[in-house]
Amino acid sequence: MTRSTAAPLLRQVAARLGTAIGVLFAVATLAFLLVRLSGDPVKQLLPPDATAAQEHTLRAQLGLDQPLIAQYGDYLWGLVRFDLGDSLVYGRPVADVIGERLPATLELAFGAMVITLLIAIPAGIYAAMRRGRAGDTSVMTAVLLGQSTPPFWIGILLILVFSVQLGALPASGYGTFAHLVLPAITLAVYSVAVIARLLRSSLIDVLGSDHIRTARAKGLAPGAVVLAHGLRNAALPTITVIGLEFGGLLGGAILTEQVFSWPGIGRLTVQAISDRDFPMVQAAVLFFAAAFVLVNLLVDLSYSLLDPRVRAQR
Repeated sequence: MTRSTAAPLLRQVAARLGTAIGVLFAVATLAFLLVRLSGDPVKQLLPPDATAAQEHTLRAQLGLDQPLIAQYGDYLWGLVRFDLGDSLVYGRPVADVIGERLPATLELAFGAMVITLLIAIPAGIYAAMRRGRAGDTSVMTAVLLGQSTPPFWIGILLILVFSVQLGALPASGYGTFAHLVLPAITLAVYSVAVIARLLRSSLIDVLGSDHIRTARAKGLAPGAVVLAHGLRNAALPTITVIGLEFGGLLGGAILTEQVFSWPGIGRLTVQAISDRDFPMVQAAVLFFAAAFVLVNLLVDLSYSLLDPRVRAQR
C-alpha cells in the first residue's frame, strides 16, 4: 500500500473509530438506564423475610443507595478504566465471568457462519443461474421458509427429530462436535436465507451487464462466466451482509443458547436479566454492541482493499 492510499485509509479508520465510540457510549447509557427500570436487585438477592435494615445495608454495599447520576458517573468512569464492575450474583468481576463464557459463544457463532457460507453461497449461485426455473423457485421457497421461521422453533424441532426420535445428536450440553451441530444449524438457518437471497439478486444484476455478455460471446462456459466474472462483482454487497450476519449471530445466539443449554454469553445474559444482575446485563449488552460495531468496521474497511473504486472515492 502506497503513501497516497494509506492516508485516506487512516482517515477512514479514524472516522469510523470515532463513530464506533459514539455508538458504544449510547448503548452503554441505554443499558444503564433500562436495567434500572426492571426492578430492585436487592429484593431479588435477599430472602422474602429480610428486614428493612438488611435491605438498606445491602443496597449501600452495592452502591445502589447513591443518586442515579452518581451511579452513572461511577459506571462511565469504570468503563474508561475497562472496569465493568462486579457481578451481583457471582460476586466476581464481570469481565472474568464473560471471559469464561466467551469461547462457547464464539464457537457457536463461527460454527453457524461456516454452515451459512457452505449452504448460502452455492444456493445463491444455483438460483441465479436458473432464474425463473424450477431450481430457482425451489431454492427461494426454501430460504423464504428459513427466513420466516423463528430460530427457537427450529431448535425445538431439531431436538425432537434428531435427539428424541433418532437419538443421533445430544439435545443440550457443550464440549464435543456433536453438541455443536444442532445449535449451529439452528443459528445458521436465518443467515443462510438472507445471504442466499442477496447473492442471487446481486448475481442477476451483474449477469445482465455488458462485460458478462462479452465474456459469453467469447465462448466461456456459463459456470466460468459466473465464477470468474459475475461473482467478483457481486461480492461487495454480499460481504457486507456476511459481516452484518456474523455480528447478528453473536447477538442472536441468546435464544439458541437458551434452547440448547449452551453455556455462552447469551444464556448468561438471560439469567442475568432474570436475576437483575445490573453489571452483568450492562456488560453483556455492551459486548454484543461492541462485537457488532467491530465487525461492521472491518467490513467497511475491507471495501477499500477489495475495490479500488471505493478507495478512490474516499
